[in-house]
Amino acid sequence: MPKIVVGVSGSLGCLAALHRAAAEARLRRAELWAVLAWQTPGGSLGGRHTAYDPALKLCREAARERLHEALDAAFGPERPRTALQGLTVCATPGAALVDMASDPDDLLVVGTGSRGPVRRLVRPSVARYCQTHAACPVLAVPPSPLLAAYGTAHRRNLWHLPLDPSEAV
Repeated sequence: MPKIVVGVSGSLGCLAALHRAAAEARLRRAELWAVLAWQTPGGSLGGRHTAYDPALKLCREAARERLHEALDAAFGPERPRTALQGLTVCATPGAALVDMASDPDDLLVVGTGSRGPVRRLVRPSVARYCQTHAACPVLAVPPSPLLAAYGTAHRRNLWHLPLDPSEAV
């Protein structure tokens, strides 16, 4: 059975990707796999922990909690009307998603976001990695336009600036 694999980060931007992936799963009558990739603290140096290390166990539990929170934020208590699997993987996000969507009949759904030059240097684009390495089609979902409006309102509130009603969506 083909599957729709969607990357979950726990950010507001991944909500659009989750909704689009659920819609694609219903249309294609496919399973929906929500994948949250996480890494050990310290990167490759942190990977030297044993499987029974308490810090590793805490990281794994935090990743599971973040996945459940993201699914609850996207769908509420009612899950989408399709088979849904949640999975947390200890790996880099791009590699984990490409490995999960290894069949040519699968569809990989990733969110894209606005990224400044500093963020591009520090953290590579997961969407670009998936588009380059995936063996199946990749659907890159842009963030909701409401996210930009939310960011503007949030910054104005932080600086205690009055909201401009003409900028309201």
